[in-house]
Amino acid sequence: MENFSEVMSLFLSVDNFIAIAVGVLIGVVVGAIPGLTATMAVALALPFTFSLEPVTAILLLVGIYKGGMYGGSITAILIRTPGSPASACTLLDGYPMAQQGKAKKALKTALYSSVVADVISNVALIFFAAYLAKIALNFGPPEYFWLICFSLTIIVSVSGSSVVKGLIAAFLGIIVSTIGLDAVYGTQRLTFDNYNLMDRVSFIPLLIGLFAIPEVIDFYTSKVAPHIRTAVTGASLTWQEFKASLKTIIRGSVIGVIIGAIPGTGATSAAFISYSEAKRTSPRKDNFGKGEVEGVAAAEAGNNGVAGATLIPLLSLGIPGDVITAIILGAFMIHGLTPGPVLFQENLTLVYALFCGILVSSVVLLVVGNAAIKYFSLIADIPKTILLPIVLMFCIYGAYAVNNSTFDIGLMLAFGILGFVFNRTGIAAAPFLIGFILGPMFEDNLRRTILISKGDPSVFFRGPITWVFVLLTVASLAFAVRRYWVTRN
Repeated sequence: MENFSEVMSLFLSVDNFIAIAVGVLIGVVVGAIPGLTATMAVALALPFTFSLEPVTAILLLVGIYKGGMYGGSITAILIRTPGSPASACTLLDGYPMAQQGKAKKALKTALYSSVVADVISNVALIFFAAYLAKIALNFGPPEYFWLICFSLTIIVSVSGSSVVKGLIAAFLGIIVSTIGLDAVYGTQRLTFDNYNLMDRVSFIPLLIGLFAIPEVIDFYTSKVAPHIRTAVTGASLTWQEFKASLKTIIRGSVIGVIIGAIPGTGATSAAFISYSEAKRTSPRKDNFGKGEVEGVAAAEAGNNGVAGATLIPLLSLGIPGDVITAIILGAFMIHGLTPGPVLFQENLTLVYALFCGILVSSVVLLVVGNAAIKYFSLIADIPKTILLPIVLMFCIYGAYAVNNSTFDIGLMLAFGILGFVFNRTGIAAAPFLIGFILGPMFEDNLRRTILISKGDPSVFFRGPITWVFVLLTVASLAFAVRRYWVTRN
């Protein structure tokens, strides 16, 4: 409250409100296009934020994130094609409702559930992020070292169907992160005497190449079957129906917040857990999968409850909760900000200005979502032969704009081919990105710890915080190994 006026002066800017509105709009549009994801949209938008103020830039990316989470439900309901993986659960009841002539009711249910879950998720972010940051003020290099060790165990959670393939991708990401000049001795590492690589691999070309280019390559190397669009018709959601689903929405939102606050879990698992819990407790459980309003509400509440909660570990501890927050972490770093306790200590007004913007984004999502139901569902009719060349053009621009270097365009295409190979071989790209981001932080804190202790290994176990993260790391690895063996058997 002492900094209230300063926070308001930082937040109450026309640019911030425009960034939120444009971000949510872009997110909904991209989310409504099958095959295009919020991850790709955030990655493509990142180069456009270089010249913006930090608050404006981050609010733009957060708006795209939140809009994309809802936008994926549009095509999931209308054409049985989820715009994002997390929307796969929504189509279980949303598409049957559309076939029954209740497409409008399904879309309204998805929208209102998303907005309520988003608000609950944002409130959780505001209350818990600062609390965790206060605890993290006691962190030193050894504590950060073990924190990053624990963070690296997220790789197992985001490895998809094969843990071994995920570990291979993460190892490759860590290797790529070491390219450039050594921070301590200044020697060249894996640069092959190419001066373009001396300042490490640029984050933006890697990001765009890894996530956007594979979609373009995949379209031109495979045949995609056309889908029949379902018209947005039928009665709207009534207050009685919304009220009857409110308990399910709140429960799904809480599930989404809990799962979102755990790094590496993701919105897809939250949506399905929320859906299964709603089905288990509902008196109309037999109607689930046949066009049940409560099923759509549960899926979208779990899905969108994750959105704000994934920012909790990012802002308080500097750990990306998923792939999109890993990109947002890159945005913080580009603007000279380091998420974690230091951010709350040195940039408190900026953090609370972000919180204000995130709350406003929920209102904007309601307005844009209502418009989307009527107009943006037509985005499914845009031929990909027109759409994807435009996407490729933006990819090239985004990669070139970082350093005005054609080398970065080549780098983007190289990582695009790598991402395509990942997709075709069933290797998740998320472990590669997490390894690339956390690799330098792991190395830096390991070296700093060894330097301050003069080689004494006991410094790695110097206090309760280190022991907590040691135990968490061991427990996380043990759980991952157990899950691997159970799945294999």
